[in-house]
Amino acid sequence: MKLEDKVAVITGGASGLGRATAEMVIEQGGRVAIFDLNADLGSQTATELGENARAYKVDVAEEDSVQDAVDGVMADFGAIHVNVNCAGIGAAARTLGREAPMPLNWFTGIVRINLVGTFNTLRLCAWEMQKNAPVNEDGERGAIVNTASVAAFDGQIGQAGYSASKAGVVGMTLPVARDLSRSGIRLCTIAPGIFETPMMAGAPDRVRDPLIDMVQFPKRLGDAAEFALLARQIIENPYLNGETIRLDGGIRMAPK
Repeated sequence: MKLEDKVAVITGGASGLGRATAEMVIEQGGRVAIFDLNADLGSQTATELGENARAYKVDVAEEDSVQDAVDGVMADFGAIHVNVNCAGIGAAARTLGREAPMPLNWFTGIVRINLVGTFNTLRLCAWEMQKNAPVNEDGERGAIVNTASVAAFDGQIGQAGYSASKAGVVGMTLPVARDLSRSGIRLCTIAPGIFETPMMAGAPDRVRDPLIDMVQFPKRLGDAAEFALLARQIIENPYLNGETIRLDGGIRMAPK
């Protein structure tokens, strides 16, 4: 699917990987709906991206919030062709702390946003995608890109909740792709390594350097534009479906 004149819903689109993906879609002649909980940053990003971008305040894990935003996109743009899910949170806590076990709401809160929020958004976007006229001879009507993490495979100490949430995104990739196949919608997942994002920008060298050491080549953190490039390749390659792709410079995470 070529992105020119297509409409892409991007969660977490106001910053980091989502922002880079939104910029890529605009550069390719598409239109962007930015779903982000930070309304001010979302509006600022949409303004900077220009007339082909709109921002919507969204809590991805709340059904009504996403449905209202999807309805807004349909009213503003008339269709949804692409959905890239980048919204998520990262937090660390050991299963057993010094004073007590991990609070259950800590674990469920991460899963709620990273896993439930991803599924909530993709299902509502896919409902609108199935109404599209086919865009190629295969009968394709839409493309979805989810974001997992290498933590789904190499979870570190303190990452039980985060790793479980991202492993869930990986685990639903194939069955959801199978579910959506009859509607002409493809779905793949990107599992990024450690990227230069706002969350990492303020990290001291003692945090960054060990992470870079675990990368094979190139010896650096990932660039958000590289994530966007892979998202574009998934969207444009009609035979990519039901797959999780690591994008990590060959990193394999140590226990800590």
